[in-house]
Amino acid sequence: MDKKLIATLEAVLFATGEPTEISKISQALNVDEIVLTEAMAVLSSRYNREDSGICLLKLDDKYQLCSKMDFADSIRKVIEVKKNTPLSQAAFEVLAIIAYNQPVTKAFIEQIRGVDCSAVISNLCQKSLIEEKGRLDLPGRPLIYGTTPEFLRCFCISSLDELPPLPKDGENEETVKNDEKDEENLN
Repeated sequence: MDKKLIATLEAVLFATGEPTEISKISQALNVDEIVLTEAMAVLSSRYNREDSGICLLKLDDKYQLCSKMDFADSIRKVIEVKKNTPLSQAAFEVLAIIAYNQPVTKAFIEQIRGVDCSAVISNLCQKSLIEEKGRLDLPGRPLIYGTTPEFLRCFCISSLDELPPLPKDGENEETVKNDEKDEENLN
């Protein structure tokens, strides 16, 4: 493998600082995507070693250099980043609805949850976990929402295909009943 190409990829990914499509890198460097994918695999194996503090993340057809999760506490201490407020139960519910059904409208989310979701959607957009994906061609042209690469990064998944399957009808009720029994046994 061409060492100069690998070094160039490393420099490009470091400089961009965000997920970059392999097709854009291929076009800019005038290098075949297959060759770039092989070079990315070399970079990834280099960073997967125990003595590396960074890793190469693959997010669908995009790549990004990131620090390893093992070093998150040290990084926070050094750059004094305040911890983000944790997501509420409502935010997790809205995220799940969007992730499994995207693209979706606010009305769809509210129909499932049965409550107004404006504030939760706004909060998730501010945290860059979801984004506006366009508008439906219906009266009022409602916005549609979908997840972002930041959502994938936060949940440590490469694509939405890695989401766990939804429970089948009836499974959820059994799980809730079992959880309630477990709580009673603890008390």
